[in-house]
Amino acid sequence: MVPHLDRLAERVTRRRLDLGLGVEPAARSAGISKDTWKRVERGARVRDTSYAHMERALGWAPGSCRLVLSGGEPVPVERADADAGVVIASFPREEVEAGIRQALESAAIAVTDLQASKIREMNERVLEDLRRRGLI
Repeated sequence: MVPHLDRLAERVTRRRLDLGLGVEPAARSAGISKDTWKRVERGARVRDTSYAHMERALGWAPGSCRLVLSGGEPVPVERADADAGVVIASFPREEVEAGIRQALESAAIAVTDLQASKIREMNERVLEDLRRRGLI
């Protein structure tokens, strides 16, 4: 699988601009060199530790850069006011539903002999119930 370096470059640049940061202030906030930051924005590879520093500066959950490189989207986080060590992550609804659907399918296949159509029906009923309860 080819990493999506151009996608990461675009997401990092867009997020930096959304935060109103120039390259130098963003790099300083991340604790990396401006040259390393520029490499990412040009679509070049850098060390995983550099990605981790950038994620904190961009307000993304750990592993977000790797997620983008594998075709996903970054997961934004925000600091909780009550505790400086707590962050809140926001996952796209589609990703949450897909994860729930996959977990339900795996569980149903492992413990029952339901047909695929029945497993899908069960998934949709569970997802609809979770939506009704406001959980997703």
